[in-house]
Amino acid sequence: MIRSELIQKIADENPHLYQRDVERIVNCIFEEIIEAMARGDRVELRGFGAFSVKKRDSRVGRNPRTGDSVAVEEKHVPFFKTGKLLRDRLNGNS
Repeated sequence: MIRSELIQKIADENPHLYQRDVERIVNCIFEEIIEAMARGDRVELRGFGAFSVKKRDSRVGRNPRTGDSVAVEEKHVPFFKTGKLLRDRLNGNS
C-alpha cells in the first residue's frame, strides 16, 4: 500500500471527512514520525511496532566491481521492529 492508497482508504471509511483533510492528517503523522526520528527519538505505535534510529559505525568496505577498499562513513539508519499484535496477525495467530 502506498501513501495515496492509504489516504483513499481512510477517506472512504470516513465519508464525513474531506479527502484533503485526510491527506493533511496522514502527512502530519508521517512528518511527526520523521521529525522525532531525526531528533533521535523512538516512535512506538502500540500493536503495530516501533521506529527507531540505529547508528552504523564507520568502516572499510569494498567496491564490488573493482575490489578496491573504500572508507564508509558513520551513518544513522531507520529501523522498524514489529509489535507483537502485528507479528501475530501476520503469522495467523489471531
